[in-house]
Amino acid sequence: MNSVPSPSSAVPARSSYDVVIVGAGHNGLVAAAYLARAGRSVLVLERQDHAGGAAVSAQAFRGVDARLSRYSYLVSLLPQKIVDDLGLRFRTRRRRISSYTPTVANGRPTGLLVEEDTARTRESFRRLTGSDRDFESWQEFYGMTQRVARKVFPTLTGPLPARAELERIVDDKEAWEALFERPLGETIEARFADDLVRGVVLTDALIGTFTHAHDPSLRQNRCFLYHVIGNGTGDWNVPVGGMGALTGALADAARAAGAEILLERDVVGIDTDDSRAEVRFRPSPAAPEQRVGAGTVLANVAPVTLDRLLGDAPDPAQPAPEGAQLKVNMLLRRLPRLRDRNVDPRDAFAGTFHIAESYSQLETAYREAAAGRIPSTPPSEIYCHSLTDPSILGPEPAASGHHTLTLFGLHMPARLFADKAGDAGKAGHAGGSDAVRAEALRATVAALDDCLAEPIADCLAVDADGRPCIEAKTPQDLEAALGLPSGHIFHRDLAFPYGDEDTGRWGVETGRRNVLLCGAGATRGGGVSGIPGHNAAMALLER
Repeated sequence: MNSVPSPSSAVPARSSYDVVIVGAGHNGLVAAAYLARAGRSVLVLERQDHAGGAAVSAQAFRGVDARLSRYSYLVSLLPQKIVDDLGLRFRTRRRRISSYTPTVANGRPTGLLVEEDTARTRESFRRLTGSDRDFESWQEFYGMTQRVARKVFPTLTGPLPARAELERIVDDKEAWEALFERPLGETIEARFADDLVRGVVLTDALIGTFTHAHDPSLRQNRCFLYHVIGNGTGDWNVPVGGMGALTGALADAARAAGAEILLERDVVGIDTDDSRAEVRFRPSPAAPEQRVGAGTVLANVAPVTLDRLLGDAPDPAQPAPEGAQLKVNMLLRRLPRLRDRNVDPRDAFAGTFHIAESYSQLETAYREAAAGRIPSTPPSEIYCHSLTDPSILGPEPAASGHHTLTLFGLHMPARLFADKAGDAGKAGHAGGSDAVRAEALRATVAALDDCLAEPIADCLAVDADGRPCIEAKTPQDLEAALGLPSGHIFHRDLAFPYGDEDTGRWGVETGRRNVLLCGAGATRGGGVSGIPGHNAAMALLER
């Protein structure tokens, strides 16, 4: 897990700290490093036996030397500024292939390959659509998003701009209306003709967000925006050494600056009078409560979790968080052969491999899930970390041609996996979350197999017990392992990166003066970015 555990018998070195941070996920570690470097006394309390939260590397399959990024898996939003400020020994690698999307046209397997080589990408569009129209629209559309990215991304680590201020910064009426004002589906349908091309564009609006192209709340627009503005380019890069390399470097930086990190410390309550605070925690469920004082508490937890810790009722104006994904990790003996013989599997899987993600397929899957059913053809996307960064494989798997596959399934809301034991035997009910997980995995694998010339099961490696190296994580699994409410990977619905009188100067403020959010639920949170941790530290240091 890239972290050195602290013994459960250890106690805080002090009775009170300038700052106590709840949660040692990557954002909490960023805040700890900044604040300790600024001379504050800092204590980080973490429920798990390792730091890193969702950004960890793990040996997921017994006896197999491969460190998978078990939960979060790619990096786009982490500013280079944070890496440089904290002196992190952490690198990413750019993927030469952006995406491959298999399909069948005129009865023959084919696909859309998007890569650095513009000529090859144009030809792939032409083979699929029969003209250059959608390719030229693609170039124009993503040229627009890159211009917006270059202007918006630098604002994410400064005080939160007002809506009108950000609109002036964007300085492009057409782009502002397309991304911030109108449902994204309107823009996609006006710009692109091909159903598959439309779907590839829409997928970035649906990662971890249960919504559709024409949602009037613009949840899809907010999700899409964060997926295309990272570091001013929108590139999604591979973390060298896996996600644990990042959080390991952050934990090292925080400790080197003087922050104290205690693991296996479950925070059960926060008491504050807006001037001083006490944080209550337990080393184990049966252990008596312990307390530590704090001038300020930084909460690297979801807002609904913070409400519970403070003893507050949840905000009725905020929808209850709900995760909407199935995460599947696999280790292969070899890459599978594809039905489309015109693309090398090493190219197809090096970028994002889209499965059942045409525009119409995404809409059908959304409607099925909204009706309470596992989608008949679940949309998902895959990438192979080890093609870009083989360092995550041990010597034997690497020499044997093994590869990792990470699958992220869309339109799998937590409600589908709720315990339905009381409904066993009724149509559409599998009788419990374990059974529904198995049903969802079967359907997802079947959709993948439709793209392959051989079943993925034939390519799976086996662990030390002879079991296939495949695991599936539902939203409920993420809640149990990581404390994400209903498995929501962004802690709550994403917000546009601007504020109003209620959001505060940095977008991390809460109703308590000395309690700040430093996790993904802050305004400008979500993804592996470190931005909420940075902004909470800056808000505190500015006082």
